[in-house]
Amino acid sequence: MDVLIHLFVGLHIIGIAALLGGFLTQMKAMGQGTARFVPGMLHGALTMLVTGVALVGFNQADHHHVNTIKIGVKLALLIVILGLVYVKRDEEKIDKSLFGVVGALTMTNIFIAVLWT
Repeated sequence: MDVLIHLFVGLHIIGIAALLGGFLTQMKAMGQGTARFVPGMLHGALTMLVTGVALVGFNQADHHHVNTIKIGVKLALLIVILGLVYVKRDEEKIDKSLFGVVGALTMTNIFIAVLWT
């Protein structure tokens, strides 16, 4: 079971890398007011959702302690991110503040994962 958990942690990290990488590649465009949500951001958020849910299940099945409050906060942030990216995915230009909110929520989700013990 540990190998499966580690595999899904790796996939979860790939998902966050796609989401954050998509945001970071659009930073220059954000300054010019032409930023948009790239497909990799949507795919990264979906990957995070699927692998995160699987990780909770695998950890509970393996009788590891799961901090449900932490997972709930991370899930709520991810649902907001996913909703914003999904709804605005076809627009050519995204408002700077909305694009910044997605980046801030993404980084908040990363810091919660790393710092909340």
